[in-house]
Amino acid sequence: MVSPATRTRFEGSDDHLLQVIDLKTHFPIRRGFLQRVAGHVKAVDGVGFHLRTGETLGLVGESGCGKTTVGRTILRLIPATGGRVIYKGQSVFDQPASEMRRLRREMQIIFQDPAGSLNPRMRVASIVGEPLEVHGLAKGEELRDRVENLLVRCGLWKSAADRYPHEFSGGQRQRIGIARALALEPKLIVCDEPTSALDVSIQSQILNLLKDLQDEFGLSYLFISHDMAVIHHICDRIAVMYDGRIVEEGDRESIIERPQHPYTQALLSAVPEANPRRKRERIRYEGMRM
Repeated sequence: MVSPATRTRFEGSDDHLLQVIDLKTHFPIRRGFLQRVAGHVKAVDGVGFHLRTGETLGLVGESGCGKTTVGRTILRLIPATGGRVIYKGQSVFDQPASEMRRLRREMQIIFQDPAGSLNPRMRVASIVGEPLEVHGLAKGEELRDRVENLLVRCGLWKSAADRYPHEFSGGQRQRIGIARALALEPKLIVCDEPTSALDVSIQSQILNLLKDLQDEFGLSYLFISHDMAVIHHICDRIAVMYDGRIVEEGDRESIIERPQHPYTQALLSAVPEANPRRKRERIRYEGMRM
């Protein structure tokens, strides 16, 4: 439970673009012929953190720890069970549909699977331009120009607008997804494992692109990943998540160089060593719910 003093401290911070307070997302377990609720899976169980303007916060943990659920709950793609999400001083969960439509222009997501997140029956021009059309921001030649400029800025070419997703490589498809997320000129982007499905060489290109776009457009990222090496490369601060809760949070160097929680130490021990002659002792963590 978040104390009143803590809540006041969070909500009174002017430099916090996003504040997550005691967030909970539980999924019902249904059994029997009548599908009665027999219990709940506590995917997210009391998560709290903040994200400053222009900052990248890494949310890291093993598969199944609830980090993706956190990102999607913040954007209201999944209903929350409890807690609060404050964006620019506004409670996201309390907004009516009309106001949420406006907020969605400023809060976007880049999905993990670039192939699965793109409609295979739509040309790239329609995929990237659809948000602009839905929000009534551009049409006709202006729409086409904006789509082409977005594609070029994300490392593609103008003629890519006339092709279908299956005609591109995985890295190129992720660039299309990034262009779509940028279309509405957002302030906050949830990056949900955007490089995990890509080759290592392509991962570095996408990460560098995201950093360049952040500098150019003043973006703030909630970067979700299970890879501590990726998190170390791109993030300013790190929040380590285990079993639905954040067990450790701090700036990048303190988490990487001086991890305090045994689970964080176990994650770091699993990062491959660049020098084959050096051996890193693997730490096994058999923890309990905190």
